[in-house]
Amino acid sequence: MLGRAVWRQRHTGIAYRIREQQRMQHSNVLQTLRTRKLVQAVTSEEMAKRVERPVAVYCGVDPTASSLHLGNMVTLMALLHFHLAGHRAIPVVGSATGMIGDPSGRSTERAVLEAQELAHNISGIEAQLQRFFARGAEYAAGRVQGLDTAMLQEVQVLRNGDWYSGMGVLEFLGSVGRHARIGTMMARDSVRTRMQSEQGISFTEFSYQLLQAYDFWYLYQHHGCRIQVGGSDQWGNITAGTDLIHRMCNTTGQADTEAAYGLTIPLLTTASGAKFGKSAGNAVWLDEQRTSAFDVYQFFVRTADSDVERQLKQLTLLPLERIAQTMAEHTRAPERFAAQRLLAAEVTELLHGAAGVRQAQCATEVLFGEGPSEAGEYQLTAEDFAQAFAGDRRMVAVTRAQVAELEIDALAVLTGACTSKSEAARLARGGGLYWNGRAVSDSKWKPRADNGDFVGGGTIGVIRTGKANHRMVRVVD
Repeated sequence: MLGRAVWRQRHTGIAYRIREQQRMQHSNVLQTLRTRKLVQAVTSEEMAKRVERPVAVYCGVDPTASSLHLGNMVTLMALLHFHLAGHRAIPVVGSATGMIGDPSGRSTERAVLEAQELAHNISGIEAQLQRFFARGAEYAAGRVQGLDTAMLQEVQVLRNGDWYSGMGVLEFLGSVGRHARIGTMMARDSVRTRMQSEQGISFTEFSYQLLQAYDFWYLYQHHGCRIQVGGSDQWGNITAGTDLIHRMCNTTGQADTEAAYGLTIPLLTTASGAKFGKSAGNAVWLDEQRTSAFDVYQFFVRTADSDVERQLKQLTLLPLERIAQTMAEHTRAPERFAAQRLLAAEVTELLHGAAGVRQAQCATEVLFGEGPSEAGEYQLTAEDFAQAFAGDRRMVAVTRAQVAELEIDALAVLTGACTSKSEAARLARGGGLYWNGRAVSDSKWKPRADNGDFVGGGTIGVIRTGKANHRMVRVVD
């Protein structure tokens, strides 16, 4: 009897803790998003009541490239907040809609992707979404008070091609098209803007909103999804979905079922108001093979003072109190870039893990500090450096035998720091040629790997010309 009583008490306590965590997590997620500047608009304020209990929330991304970028990240952060609050997050890869192309926010029609390229993009983004939420949970564990990651619901990445594969055009028009109103479709900003342009809009892109609307309806029916989140340029597509759900429920005798809601997120923009993304030509990719951890870190270190507080709220999970403290410190001493360095470290860790931050900070110290050393704030190792610049054209590998024969002018040409030895000589005479942070006046000076001229265990040398043109030499056996 005693054993049974202990068992009951223990499991009752566990159940109580689970209920308390769920209550704590589910409450105020919409308010959290608002305080973090992650809400542009909602279709109804009733959504605030709906998120007080578990709900499925989805966000879709089309595979128009092999990687997501920072423009996508701000929307994924909103979905991550729902996930951490105990709701079910459903990221959807547009394996079907990616063949059509969303006209929202575009002045021209998207290029048609070949089947092989589309398949490559789908698999890449699918893996990236899974990695983002896995790393997001790890990152959140040390920043969200009271969070038990073991209690979070599983994130299942879906492909919308799975529910279109067996559907013909007549079935789609009969079940979805009959509920669409041409006047409403033409009034949407994405369509109206293109209609007024010289190029116009094709029927293919005009019908995109119906496909995204059907995605919401399918997820509503089969996955219990009640909320869609997207960028502010997705408002028309999202409301097309809520409208379709309302009409379909009425038609099928489900008028008393739950409402569907939409939430849009402000687009991530530069200080000048320019949109981030591949179309804008300033994409920072979430794939480390396309944008390294070092380049992500450097991008955010250069954030304008006017943007840094907003981005700390939107792109990190730091407590608001910590953000306020950092901004107060930044106001007192802006030349230290405390807020930018914190933002850079947090976003880099979220995207690339703690190892990525270490590599980025290490490389930053080497390239932009007083000069690389073996005993800086971030202990430099050859492996860290190699990983930080893996695939980067600024780093050139040379053998020990080669290094023994090359003067610095030849190394400058080999790495691309100079176009010729004569340029290297001219820079050296003028004080503009540096090796590991020290000015080199003799262009025929020969760095040696065995006497301390290289750091990182005698394997790393950094050539700098001017203020910010860096090239790296890595010695390999």
